[in-house]
Amino acid sequence: MFQQEEYDVLVVGAGHAGCEAAAAAAKLGSKVLLVTMNMNTIAQMSCNPAMGGVAKGQIVREVDALGGMSGIITDKTMIQFRMLNRSKGPAMWSPRAQSDRMRFAEEWRLALEQTPNVDFWQEAVTGLLVEDGVCVGVKTQLGIDFRAKSVVLTNGTFLNGLIHIGEKQFGGGRMAEKGSTGLTEQLLELGFEAGRMKTGTPPRVDGRSLDYSKMEEQPGDEVPGKFSYLDTPALPRQRPCHITYTNPEVHEILKEGFEKSPMFQGRIKGLGPRYCPSVEDKINRFADKDRHQIFVEPEGWSTVEVYVNGFSSSLPEDVQYRALRKIAGFENAKMFRPGYAIEYDFFPPTQLHLTLETKRVANLYFAGQINGTTGYEEAACQGLMAGINAHRKVHGEAPFVLSRSQAYIGVLIDDLVNKGTDEPYRMFTSRAEHRLLLRQDNADLRLTPLGYELGLASEERMERVREKEQQTKEVAKLLKNFGIEAADINGWLTEIGSAEISEKTRAVNLLRRPGVELPALAAALPGLALALAPYRPDALEQAEILVKYEAYLEKEHQQAARMQELENFIIQGRLDYQAMPALSHEAREKLLKIQPETLGQASRISGVSPADVSVLMVYLGR
Repeated sequence: MFQQEEYDVLVVGAGHAGCEAAAAAAKLGSKVLLVTMNMNTIAQMSCNPAMGGVAKGQIVREVDALGGMSGIITDKTMIQFRMLNRSKGPAMWSPRAQSDRMRFAEEWRLALEQTPNVDFWQEAVTGLLVEDGVCVGVKTQLGIDFRAKSVVLTNGTFLNGLIHIGEKQFGGGRMAEKGSTGLTEQLLELGFEAGRMKTGTPPRVDGRSLDYSKMEEQPGDEVPGKFSYLDTPALPRQRPCHITYTNPEVHEILKEGFEKSPMFQGRIKGLGPRYCPSVEDKINRFADKDRHQIFVEPEGWSTVEVYVNGFSSSLPEDVQYRALRKIAGFENAKMFRPGYAIEYDFFPPTQLHLTLETKRVANLYFAGQINGTTGYEEAACQGLMAGINAHRKVHGEAPFVLSRSQAYIGVLIDDLVNKGTDEPYRMFTSRAEHRLLLRQDNADLRLTPLGYELGLASEERMERVREKEQQTKEVAKLLKNFGIEAADINGWLTEIGSAEISEKTRAVNLLRRPGVELPALAAALPGLALALAPYRPDALEQAEILVKYEAYLEKEHQQAARMQELENFIIQGRLDYQAMPALSHEAREKLLKIQPETLGQASRISGVSPADVSVLMVYLGR
């Protein structure tokens, strides 16, 4: 026996999913072993040096609210912060941060090293130890057996990873890092289905060789926000990003490489991300466009390395280089490394329970790109949930599952398990039917009480939530009762192009008008500003949203409650759906395969119609 007699939770892979899984299980009290092929690439930002974005920022806030680490690490290492979609409604507001890539990985490693209960081992895992249908550990390349009560696989792009640059291809999980072999083959023997996916990354260039005067500057927010609800350090200064564009000359050079493109010549079998296509895919699919946007993103405070966002490519390196140099500002660009595509194995997530435990092998959990997702944020939240559930199962506690009306995390896992995915899954606000409830500003109110109950969110977090909740109620009440005289406000209303009032009104009535925001209203009314002065900014923002959108929020809550009624119909054990002739043939097939645990889950399976749900409801009613 090596190191520890037996671990509670063993995590394979130390990317964003693996780090969150290890941290969560250890904080909850499990003895954890984190096995990684390279201790120096823990929490590596393999692709762009950024966290958050549309819907992804909401996920990072949710991870933080539950007691996860990604938001804290991002706040400590970011070089720029922007709140996207501020011109739209609050359901669309999405935080995004540029990170210092080297510092991000360093902070994650230090955080894990300072977490009691986490042990590390650097080596490749080549197989699982499975006894009587239960995973009891892993086997490494050196032939060492590590025994554990549960195993979480977070292999990223390493399972039989294959890197493509033009006509060249070689094995690897990331550039200059070898792939992982053995696990896929064993899982197939155990009866799992596998598939292939692809993702890509752009070239990195030397920032000293760029002419930024030919690009548009993209600064961060004037008052930068944060991801974590804890008191993480404020960002004192920021580094700008820049925007430039491709042009017809760039496109013509890229087209020269199409005959050597692994994507167009069929050498890549896996499906790539629909919403983050390579530059050659963009100019092929959108032939009518004579330019595409390029985001020029610094990789850190001190490094000169620059990420060329929007120029992901697997074309030959000389074609990439010549095309890059025709972009405005890149005329003298020096390339650090070319872009490449990578193909890897994944396992369709319909083979999982909502806890992310596999259906075929007990106590084995999958999280991250192994489930067909793309993105650091999607991986991190799956790792968190897998870590929580692996801990709870080995300690005899009930599973922890979030519903679609509780969190974007719930939407993501529900989509994966019930619908599966045949292309890299990315989260969007449009995937969430209750997105007005699932805002980035209220993730703490929604989820910290649950994280606190689990034992993951600290007392400090819970106290901050209680205070915010109390202050929000007080501010909402104040706004509903605060009277405003016509003479005091009509001049300001005229200034902003809003209709004057003829009689005294309440603050809430003006706030419900388009274009009227609380900070500006308070600035126009010294009495209101004085009344609001004692309250926290996050409570003021929360109260404004609640009173502005009160009717819409109430309607959304009612819809969520109706959906919850279906969730309360528990399906006990395995039903023989083939013996229910009233169900459609497709429904019987899908229900048999996925084995939903509630009627609500059954209703969201692709191919199960409302009529099928009615049949099930009658059957369960019996």
